[in-house]
Amino acid sequence: MKLHLNTDANLLLFTGYGENHVIINGQWLESGLLLSARGIEIAPWAGHGFAALTPAHFEWVAQRELEIVLLGTGGRLRFPHPSLTRALVEAHIGLEVMDVGALCRTYNILASEGRKVAAAVVFEPAG
Repeated sequence: MKLHLNTDANLLLFTGYGENHVIINGQWLESGLLLSARGIEIAPWAGHGFAALTPAHFEWVAQRELEIVLLGTGGRLRFPHPSLTRALVEAHIGLEVMDVGALCRTYNILASEGRKVAAAVVFEPAG
């Protein structure tokens, strides 16, 4: 699905998505990633899928100055166990879990408002 055009050249936004990819400012990405005002970061969970998430992955995210993390779990909702996300709670960072389409739309709105938001995208490995 294609989303709206980015009119602010300095702002990275989702411009499209599919079951196994996202498009950020026209760049097609198929790997697990974290998008924030810092830019696009290939995430340590890239290539491993939802079941492989560990507390260390959320500790990595918690090192950033954020208000909220949107966790996109592909085409269906899957909620991580609270023991995995403890680092976000301790850093006072909110967590919202959603499918990748909702993540893209929600991130674009919050980022456009200047919020300290990150989109953590988890894709299942191909195969």
